[in-house]
Amino acid sequence: MKQKFNIITSTCVPLPLENVDTDQIIPARFLKATDKKGFGDNLFYDWRYDKDGTPKKDFVLNNPIYKGVILVAGKNFGSGSSREHAAWAIAGYGFRVVISSFFADIHKNNELNNFVLPVVVSEDFLAELFASIDADPDTEVTVDLPDQTVTNNGTGRSERFEINGYKKHCLINGIDDIDYLLQNKEKIEEWERKNRQ
Repeated sequence: MKQKFNIITSTCVPLPLENVDTDQIIPARFLKATDKKGFGDNLFYDWRYDKDGTPKKDFVLNNPIYKGVILVAGKNFGSGSSREHAAWAIAGYGFRVVISSFFADIHKNNELNNFVLPVVVSEDFLAELFASIDADPDTEVTVDLPDQTVTNNGTGRSERFEINGYKKHCLINGIDDIDYLLQNKEKIEEWERKNRQ
């Protein structure tokens, strides 16, 4: 799932629900696996499927007019338990960006660790984005990580978003924490040599 992240322009999948918790993102019964493979198939499972596995036609992921690699979600996305599997499911489904006006901190970090960019916008911008997508499902959004801006291409309105500088570096370069440490192995060893008692 490691992918370099620069500028993404995409249509969006709208999920205008607040307080979506990690059990709704990936139900607990799917947490037995320790491999990330297949988690995207179970993203929002109880909302996507009936008990017999039939897709629910009224759920957004089953509606073919909504597509793209950007999920636009309501306020307080990823609350509840700290399960990293929720971020695995989002990444596994193919989302590269999640836009919301507020994320639970642990879930936000789990997304970053799985090469999904959580973008925090104002509630006003989020409402406008939902309205644009509702009016035209082909509305595109551009997320520019280097400049830290998100633009509703339907209206031309942009907002700046915040991101930890280290995580930004990792996303832009397609590296995780281990890769970063290995890239700096010589510096770490040099520091240890100089600071040995």
